[in-house]
Amino acid sequence: MKLKLIIISLVGLLVLAAIAVAARQPIQQYLFNITGEEATLPQISGAIQYGLTRLQPPLDVAADVPVRYAGVNPYGINTFLQNEVEPAKREEAMRLISEAGIKWIRQEFPWEDIEIHGKGDFEDRRHEPYKSAWEKYDHIVDLADQYDVNVMARLSNPPTWTRALTDTIGTFAPPDDLTDYGDFVEAVATRYKGRIAAYQIWNEPNIFPEWGYKPISAEEYTALLKEGYTRIKAVDPNAIVVMGALAATIELDRERRYDAKGWPVSPGGLSDVLFLQQMYDAGAAPYFDVLAMQGYGLWSGPTDRRMQPRVLNFSRPLYIRDVMVRNGDAHKAIWLSELSWNALPPDSELPPVYGRVTPEQQGRYAALAYQRIQQEWPWLGVGFYWFFKQADDRERETNPQYYFRMVEPDFTPLPVYDAIKTQTNQPPVMYPGWHQADHWAVTYQGSWQPITTADALFETALKADQSGDSATFTFQGQALSLGLAGDTGRVRVQVDQTEPVEIKARTGVNSVAQNLGPEPHVVTIEVVEPPVILDSIVVEGAGFRFNRAGGVGLGLVILGGVWLFWRQKRSA
Repeated sequence: MKLKLIIISLVGLLVLAAIAVAARQPIQQYLFNITGEEATLPQISGAIQYGLTRLQPPLDVAADVPVRYAGVNPYGINTFLQNEVEPAKREEAMRLISEAGIKWIRQEFPWEDIEIHGKGDFEDRRHEPYKSAWEKYDHIVDLADQYDVNVMARLSNPPTWTRALTDTIGTFAPPDDLTDYGDFVEAVATRYKGRIAAYQIWNEPNIFPEWGYKPISAEEYTALLKEGYTRIKAVDPNAIVVMGALAATIELDRERRYDAKGWPVSPGGLSDVLFLQQMYDAGAAPYFDVLAMQGYGLWSGPTDRRMQPRVLNFSRPLYIRDVMVRNGDAHKAIWLSELSWNALPPDSELPPVYGRVTPEQQGRYAALAYQRIQQEWPWLGVGFYWFFKQADDRERETNPQYYFRMVEPDFTPLPVYDAIKTQTNQPPVMYPGWHQADHWAVTYQGSWQPITTADALFETALKADQSGDSATFTFQGQALSLGLAGDTGRVRVQVDQTEPVEIKARTGVNSVAQNLGPEPHVVTIEVVEPPVILDSIVVEGAGFRFNRAGGVGLGLVILGGVWLFWRQKRSA
């Protein structure tokens, strides 16, 4: 038996070495890239778990289908600009955000802070002198315009007057009458039509306290989502409507439970996977353009690929994507409303409920998270880092959530700020996937204009009307094709320094290059005979993929090696 285990252990080491060579990485780096763990023993344990989870049926993420709103600039951040009393501090925040290369903010537009005293009343009379409740939000939108930053407005937090039971059922509980919410949403969308790119309907409706003390209900949230979606689209059809972010949780308690003294013993919540399926069952599919969820890494890094339904890690979006595909929503993108790692100081007495990393790890993990989003998940669009800053440090000693921040309240940048700034300054690269023509990595020169046409996959495309109009981008993949809408026009395409090829437009996918190397490739598209309508760009990938059987084998051989090591230690 001992000889067999020695052989298993040696085979395990050989398998690991072969995998590392195939992946062109040292063994420890390879293990980090599958487990998200940096210490040796957690890497070994994580590799065993990773191998054994390959036994599970594969998830269907439909990585090779067109997805709308996935090709936007992926760098976003959560802001609390409404809490900055001084306008100069709002501007300083926006300036630093822009300098970091961040192109999206997720900014709360709290209903309770805009329609404060009663229905249709948008005056703030909480302090003298009275003023318009819109004032600071107008300033925020003006700053976003000034610094070329897109806004996703989170619409939640009802005022007390919207509920007969006021705040006794929770300050975040939905209103008694959904039309009150619809009227508020419509007022915001009307005021900022064409200036706010996206609206998010609520936040984390599948957990306490975001649905108040009411039982968690996918059906009730779907009704609220429908109300918000229809109101926004009636006012601003081009706005992106994002569903409320699903909180990653394994909770199965729809209602809060209490002990004999009346204290809550369960926070109340419902698994994001189950809640989403119940939303689809309730008819939610037509009422959101983008699905949103939270993307926290918690106790492991962004490269953790272990897929266990009851373990929360950065790979959680794969489960949600699988639910979307099974329900016919493969064409919709996922956005991460929040992503981060918690840099709770080691000497803090606060509990590490969100995990704990060093400030340097926080920055490195955040940058790696954005890399993984772009390289591996063509169906995922923006990731909003949680969060930029607080207006003050009152939560420093009371709430571990404080340590997600990117800069201090006095605007002192932390390592994660510099890490993201470095990451955003890298030249954009288009990775494997089926991308829309307006992908953020493409630079256009000339007369290109967005048009609506039935020949396009999502009825929108880019049209060039002049010879010499061009587009350039860098991609990494094995093959490249262009999706054209309409049968008129010709383009000349050059990949790297190879001989350019001319393509006569025909509706559908037109192959450009095959059998390319793994290095990045620079592409130039030039219009030879206008008009040309560019609908999509398709990059096909190739590379090392670790299949399920290989994963199981890896897990078993490592398990044998670890068991042998344990036996030897006991007999020593």
